[in-house]
Amino acid sequence: MSISENNSSEFYELTNAKGAVAKVIPFGATLTSLKVPTKNNQLIDVVLGFDTVEGYEKSFQLEGKPYLGATVGRYAGRISEGKFELNGKTYQLAINNGVNSLHGGIDNFSQKIWNVDAVNTGENPSITLSYVSAANEENYPGELSVSLTYTLSEENELILEYKATTTEDTVINLTHHSYFNLDGHQSDVSNQDLVVQAQKVVETREDCIPTGNILEVANTVFDYRTAKKCPQNIDNTFVVENNDEVKATLFSPKTNLKMDVYTDQPGVHIYVGGNCGPDLKGKENASYHALSGICFETQNFPDAPNHANFPNAVLKKGDVYTQKTTYKFEAL
Repeated sequence: MSISENNSSEFYELTNAKGAVAKVIPFGATLTSLKVPTKNNQLIDVVLGFDTVEGYEKSFQLEGKPYLGATVGRYAGRISEGKFELNGKTYQLAINNGVNSLHGGIDNFSQKIWNVDAVNTGENPSITLSYVSAANEENYPGELSVSLTYTLSEENELILEYKATTTEDTVINLTHHSYFNLDGHQSDVSNQDLVVQAQKVVETREDCIPTGNILEVANTVFDYRTAKKCPQNIDNTFVVENNDEVKATLFSPKTNLKMDVYTDQPGVHIYVGGNCGPDLKGKENASYHALSGICFETQNFPDAPNHANFPNAVLKKGDVYTQKTTYKFEAL
């Protein structure tokens, strides 16, 4: 099914044979809802969101923009002072986080109306969205063409597959910014168990800019190799191995739902502590707060263009950027 025109306020729904339901909107290629069945077939909406597109638009006017369910780009995470050098030229990006650039700048991918290219409503239903970022948008070089396919598999996996090409060498780091809560979006995550299969973490300054050092998690607060309760506040990138194994796990003793995170990216950025603010209600009139959800932002490291020892963040003209991340749900 090919769609040449779409209504930016339309919600696209994917439903699999097990009854799981995902909803996506073109604004920010955003996941607005993800309902997963429990053992007794109760449907739990495991991501935070808003009832209307207007809610998402208004959320970007808040001081602490939550990026609920959004696709983040052109560069997820922070870039120090919004500067990087590429091919001997220094680029100055738009500044939107203190003196730094965050999540692609001021008018970033999360606020764009993406085109809906295809919807498959059969087995393993999927939706493919695309966006063309003009050369010099937010001062990034090259026209970047991006596509993202969300697939809701029959095994209750939400699979995200990204592709991108560029007309000039550029930097890229795409991610997904859902806040997950396995007790339901109106609850909090403080009693849920977190595991991150990482022996190392990216060291950062107080403003969350990496120092360039990679630290061992052993004997630190970042050691989540065995299950611990979700942290009250965290905004850090864990270094994960590039293999097929589970990178992170969230489990709720209340609903007995488990979510495993798989990715081919070198980092999983864990974020807890966001706040929508009291002036903006979430879905079903929910009042979201700092412990409403936890993000698993699978990506390259923040500020990678400025650290030679970090994974390469450059996409060259003629090459193809790909990324695959899977959030797999099980009812135990």
